[in-house]
Amino acid sequence: MPWRWRRERSLVKRSLAISDLKRLLHGEYARIDKLLIVLASFDHPCQVKDVKLRAREAGFREPGHWNVSAYLVASKGKAIRTPEGWEISEAGRGHLAAVGVSFDRAGHASVATDLRRQLSGIPDPDTRSYVEEAVSCYEAGFYRSAIIMSWVGAVAVMYGNVHTHHLRAFNREATRRNQRWRSAKTTDDLSRMKESVFLDIIGSLSIIGRNVKTQLKACLDRRNACGHPSSLQIRANTAAHHLEVLLLNVFQRF
Repeated sequence: MPWRWRRERSLVKRSLAISDLKRLLHGEYARIDKLLIVLASFDHPCQVKDVKLRAREAGFREPGHWNVSAYLVASKGKAIRTPEGWEISEAGRGHLAAVGVSFDRAGHASVATDLRRQLSGIPDPDTRSYVEEAVSCYEAGFYRSAIIMSWVGAVAVMYGNVHTHHLRAFNREATRRNQRWRSAKTTDDLSRMKESVFLDIIGSLSIIGRNVKTQLKACLDRRNACGHPSSLQIRANTAAHHLEVLLLNVFQRF
């Protein structure tokens, strides 16, 4: 291998496994989509020569004959040029998700990394184990399991917050809504209530906001769909979105 080739390879830092890149670049995607896929495989801005090199490493040589800069300029903001080089934008990532591009195990690695950082801040060992198992499932590509376990962990965190800081107000509101409610004394007691009703009550107490409640109910619906036999298909992007919503609105907040 020529010295220059070895040097260029060492300068190109990977955030996407070459096997996944091969799978995506040899799929039936538009030319600009394939360039965006290559950009998404970097975790730092890159030059056109890096894009061509990365594609060549995946056995995709066509960009060597393309005007890569022209395609990226014409991408309508899906790729942006910074002083350090080209990088994919959030609009570009959203576009790839919309056309069905999934990075599978390698994609959205930052979500799993951020969740792992939260583990040490979860005091309850059972809750911590739920979250750790959810991250492990996500990293292994078991997306339904990741969705289910992350929801269990998130609910445990919210139960803990209500029990520690809002139990009296919660019981009062729960009794107002249902005269048969027996006041909760422990976090286990809170599990006697349907989770959708629990979200409604903590929303009415301003423990969570209206928009947060809407997103958490969507996570609950997704968890329920994954927990029962169905034809629903779940891939990495859906699981990553689910985990990110819980990370930002539960694990980092409570």
